[in-house]
Amino acid sequence: MRHIISVILENEAGALSRVAGLFSARGFNIESLTVAATTDSTLSRMTIVSVGDDGIIEQIVKQLDKLIDVVKVVDLTATEHIERELLLAKISISSDTQADVEAKLDQFNAKIIDAAEEAYIVELAGKSQKIKDFLSAFNAEQIIEVSRTGVTGVCQKI
Repeated sequence: MRHIISVILENEAGALSRVAGLFSARGFNIESLTVAATTDSTLSRMTIVSVGDDGIIEQIVKQLDKLIDVVKVVDLTATEHIERELLLAKISISSDTQADVEAKLDQFNAKIIDAAEEAYIVELAGKSQKIKDFLSAFNAEQIIEVSRTGVTGVCQKI
């Protein structure tokens, strides 16, 4: 099962490496990883997406919580949460395909952030499945370049 783990940790050199090392030492792949400072400049939020059964993820959460740099760990998947991912994509257009491309952009509420004669650069935010569905709506020749941020999320409860 896919799990989203939110980690608040001290904003210090090597903290990211220690957390990522915990996953690699156990042979688990990190599907996505986002890290940024919080409103407190001494702390960062790391959001990790990984796949594993509930028991294994529970063990990882417990082991993360024991790391000296870690302040708080939450498996967001086990709580009510909001998750989002950002996509920037360069999509090829021509006079023949422009109307179809624009219809697909409207369908997914994607925003054109730059337009050139032969391509649009578009922005789309949403759950990972929405991003996948959006990319699947185009044929491979239309997608010139893709950049994804990975998942980030917060618990809905205060």
